[in-house]
Amino acid sequence: MISAWNELACVKRELAARDWFPGTSGNLSIKVSNKPLTCLVTVSGKDKYKETEEDFVLVDQDGKALTEQGKPSAETVIHLEVYKRTDAGCSLHVHTLDNNLISELYAEKGSITFRNVELIKAFGVLDADGELTIPIVENFADLPTLGKVVGEQISADTKAILIRNHGITVWGKNAFEAKRHLEACEFLFSYQMKLLHAKALNLKEVL
Repeated sequence: MISAWNELACVKRELAARDWFPGTSGNLSIKVSNKPLTCLVTVSGKDKYKETEEDFVLVDQDGKALTEQGKPSAETVIHLEVYKRTDAGCSLHVHTLDNNLISELYAEKGSITFRNVELIKAFGVLDADGELTIPIVENFADLPTLGKVVGEQISADTKAILIRNHGITVWGKNAFEAKRHLEACEFLFSYQMKLLHAKALNLKEVL
């Protein structure tokens, strides 16, 4: 478990350097064992820009704390859905301005699809005509319901899900892959927002 703790702490440190944890938001987890399912998850309400010995708590497949570091993140249920439905070893959830804006702008479509953008290769999309689709789900205040809705969108090809006006959850076979997926998503969202802005400015010039 020490190795998993250090790996997750390293990811938290890098994401904090990007300022991706505003207002104690976001939560991270890493799988510790498969049978029984256990994972380390961030402790609720912690300042993720700081590092302490109580940053993560070990939980079981029902989200019950197995160690005494503190209360598991309220959104642990989302991470558990990922682990129960995939072979993921790490799951990351952050709230950024760009992912919130994209989730609202494309909410009615239920997803956003990227084509002909280099960073979709981070997800293994290598074909010339390939595309990456990220589902968008509604933000339910009832967390078991939210976890269920997120779980229903997880398929073999899914590696990320947006929650409307909330944040994004990504996962990978390990911490490195999960972080790569998150970085790629945030680049794609930033790219799309700037592209929409540029198109809006060009339209105004034409008018």
